[in-house]
Amino acid sequence: MLRESLKKYFGYDTFRPKQEAIMHSVLSGRDCLVLMPTGGGKSICYQLPAIVSEGTAVVISPLISLMKDQVDSLRQAGVEAFALNSVQSADDNACVRRRCREGACKLLYMSPETLLAELSGLLMDMKISLIAVDEAHCVSQWGHDFRPEYTQLGVLRECFSKVPMMALTATADKVTRRDILEQLKLRDPEVFVSSFDRPNLSLSVRRGLTGKEKLRAVTDFIAARSGESGIIYCLARKTTEKLAAELRLRGIHAAAYHAGMAAADRERVQGAFLADEIQVTVATIAFGMGIDKSNVRWVVHYNLPKSIESFYQEIGRAGRDGLPSDTLLFYNYGDLVQLEKFARESGQREINEERLARMREYAEAGVCRRRILLNYFGEAADRDCGGCDVCRHPPVRFDGSVLAQKALSAIVRTGEQAGFQTVVDILRGNFTPAVAAGGYGALPTFGVGRDVPPRDWRDYLLQFLQMGFVEVAYDENNHLKVTPQGRDVLFGRRRVELSRVERENPKPKAPRGAAKQASRRAPERETELWSAVGNGLEARKVSSSDEKLFDRLRALRAELAREQKTLPYIIMTDRTLRELAMRRPCSVEEFSTVSGIGDFKTKRYGRRFVEAIANWVEGDA
Repeated sequence: MLRESLKKYFGYDTFRPKQEAIMHSVLSGRDCLVLMPTGGGKSICYQLPAIVSEGTAVVISPLISLMKDQVDSLRQAGVEAFALNSVQSADDNACVRRRCREGACKLLYMSPETLLAELSGLLMDMKISLIAVDEAHCVSQWGHDFRPEYTQLGVLRECFSKVPMMALTATADKVTRRDILEQLKLRDPEVFVSSFDRPNLSLSVRRGLTGKEKLRAVTDFIAARSGESGIIYCLARKTTEKLAAELRLRGIHAAAYHAGMAAADRERVQGAFLADEIQVTVATIAFGMGIDKSNVRWVVHYNLPKSIESFYQEIGRAGRDGLPSDTLLFYNYGDLVQLEKFARESGQREINEERLARMREYAEAGVCRRRILLNYFGEAADRDCGGCDVCRHPPVRFDGSVLAQKALSAIVRTGEQAGFQTVVDILRGNFTPAVAAGGYGALPTFGVGRDVPPRDWRDYLLQFLQMGFVEVAYDENNHLKVTPQGRDVLFGRRRVELSRVERENPKPKAPRGAAKQASRRAPERETELWSAVGNGLEARKVSSSDEKLFDRLRALRAELAREQKTLPYIIMTDRTLRELAMRRPCSVEEFSTVSGIGDFKTKRYGRRFVEAIANWVEGDA
């Protein structure tokens, strides 16, 4: 029954790993905790059991935008799904309540606040098939998106003792998992931990860049992905606004998003991004769980995130459809100082400092980054991934003892009263106001590192921090201090191996508006299509002709979305469009065999897409 319904409603022939076992467990009446990465197929784990069961599944979700996406997607698949929330009119909510009482609703989405308000009313009048708590890390006091109302959901187990409960989250360490089980009072739960590996995501880190260098790097990164949607995460609200403005000056359709904006402005930006009307959203983490857009092709972290949980969930918003997508993290000293300050001033200093330390390990790694991520979530990898920057370009080591001695000597000669940038200026021989005020221009170490570019010195100092040769005195204006291990290096009792800094060939500066002009041209590069094959992924090459047909189908999808006042990716994912472009079905029956197209979409869209493909093939010929 499950497999037939999977094909009928969602258009898939096979389950992803663990999905079928999870569904059988909840259908047998057992409570479950499901940990599955973003884009790993969590939602279908409760949607399909709800479809095949008698009654209504209640889904607790934190954001109205996320509920709307889920409901719209289900209704596009022919499933009776509804939401109760404060945005809908009183008449609409009354209609939803009536449908639920009549048993004409398969899935009902509610926020924790709405659920608690309806607990003694509507919910008692319904036949509930299962209860699913999405984004369950919010339940935990350790959860990185803590929300007070979630902590009251344990009452559900008492009120509905015979209804199976399912908690789902994309990121939760062992402490958070244990807390979720206790808070929700799950009864003899079966715990499912899916692989956290996302092989379609590339992983890259760039260290030690200044603001100007980062802006240039981001602009080049976007230009290389012309027309593809992406998110840039920043620590500060001001940074989002400034960076979005800089990108717009360079012809890139970008908008800022942060919690300090008016709600209407946030909604406008998010809506435009989801509808493919803007290419780039530059955001704080306020642009979070409501992003269910399947065709985000890249995520950039302009600043270091506070934890691997946050980082992993945010990069997981790229490539939800399984197609190749890129992630890039910038890491510099200023981020580290700011995040250390946040951790020290938080109410959970010890755990937040530990999480930041693990994030630093990832950013500073000289080994496969994917293995570090998987290890963090308790999953062992027996080989390097080949898809991160460390695997693609293994670091070249060299004897950096002399460089280290120069830097450590400069720090000691300032009386350990200089900060990161001032030490770089001393080594480079830059007579800045801070250097002049400290009298550091007279030091023997002033200018001894003129032959080393400033970016390289910034990178080497970060490596010295990583290796424990220096530390930051956060209570002394962030001055650098030399550790005992560092003094061993300074006095020649210990050798130092450094990773050589990768130099990039500078590109000629593009004229303003060049990115905008480039975005109008269809990309001629080959694209890889990742298709489900058993439990793995198979990469196939897409020709430039297929790419042009994909653009035509994407335009048709946008047209259909406008007609129905919904979002393009809810009509059909990029992955499905790419397969249509490659297979070019000649009939509605053949159209129905493409992955991701169920019975409802076949009836609704089959003729339009088959005609568009036939017209394009005839014109291309």
